[in-house]
Amino acid sequence: MSGRSDLRRSHVASEQHRVVIIGGGSAGISVAARLRRAGERDIALIDPATTHYYQPLWTLVGGGRAPVESSARPQSTLIPQGVDWLQVAAVGVDPDNRTVHLDDGRSVTYDVLVVCPGIQLDWAKVPGLPEAVGRDGVSSNYGYELAPATWKFIRDLRSGTAVFTMPAGPIKCAGAPQKIAYLAADYWREQGVLDRIDVHLVLPTPGMFGVKEFSDVLDGVVARYGITVHFQSEAVAVDTGNREITVVDHAAGDTETRLPYDLAHLVPPQSAPDWLSGSVLAGPTGYVEVDKHTLRHTRHPEVFALGDAGSTPNSKTGAAVRRQAPVVTANVLAVLAGREPTARYDGYASCPLTTSRRTMLLAEFDYTMRPTPSIPLIDTVKERRDMWYLKRYGLPALYWRLMLRGRA
Repeated sequence: MSGRSDLRRSHVASEQHRVVIIGGGSAGISVAARLRRAGERDIALIDPATTHYYQPLWTLVGGGRAPVESSARPQSTLIPQGVDWLQVAAVGVDPDNRTVHLDDGRSVTYDVLVVCPGIQLDWAKVPGLPEAVGRDGVSSNYGYELAPATWKFIRDLRSGTAVFTMPAGPIKCAGAPQKIAYLAADYWREQGVLDRIDVHLVLPTPGMFGVKEFSDVLDGVVARYGITVHFQSEAVAVDTGNREITVVDHAAGDTETRLPYDLAHLVPPQSAPDWLSGSVLAGPTGYVEVDKHTLRHTRHPEVFALGDAGSTPNSKTGAAVRRQAPVVTANVLAVLAGREPTARYDGYASCPLTTSRRTMLLAEFDYTMRPTPSIPLIDTVKERRDMWYLKRYGLPALYWRLMLRGRA
């Protein structure tokens, strides 16, 4: 660790803070930076990570369009100045006593708590997946070490069957399971081998996307590549010995079929961290139960949540975090000042869907599930080359230089 990081840790002497933030991902660092810029001086951020990842880039890494190293930076360089970084993990919260329990045996008390530890990957919920992923043609862009393997497997495949799957339930960036299928298919088209590869896309949803305007565009994309889509279906097991994936079709009475594969990109089921889903902060789904507009806990008024671990019904994307962070910041400051929170989140989320190696469909929407474009004079309800450059270069720059510094 750098001396800068060690200095921060040595300052963590008090076990009482006005604001405690659980999680040092995009949500936690963004809120910490915004609170500091607003003048808040007593903030503790709890996160054990030494490396911070810009995970949206991993789709492009898996598709051979970006180097994996550009997605990672030392966490110590991103913690806002003046924030006490507790480089340990939270293991429990006692909201009645306003206490967070840490995995090193300590406890930290708070006036206001912001919960944003992210979401966990449940690899073991698909039998055979933990043993298969990363080798013999099976990969997943949901891991820093795995995304480069996806590109290797795509490059090496010249004929056979390729299967891309999406699990049921909330996941990080629900468009990611589709995006890599399109990047792969377009690469195979460029190489002149697409007609020798049988491509399957397994989706738990009844359509390509939850917003009709974007779903219609994606219908055309899968038709263009000749992709067979299995709707209302999900992968439930991987048999590496026979190189088959068991797929359940929920629309056909949960009937099972076995898809052969030469390449498989599987997205694991995901959930709130175990310590959180079993806590009193969680609602019926296991996520922190908050008002979907104020992002304040429904039973504990000094607790807020944002990002992937919150119960809000929006897509779990970095774009959602970018809109949620200023709302949480404003409402936290209001509660600290003894006022009722008034800032509101409208459910905005954005899914930059790479539809080829050079085009992207920017799907923006909110709680109304209608398109809500944020870029004037540009028709984003179609595949665009300029949106590709936004995905590859604009959004990463926005993330590192502005969002994590509390400026966007």
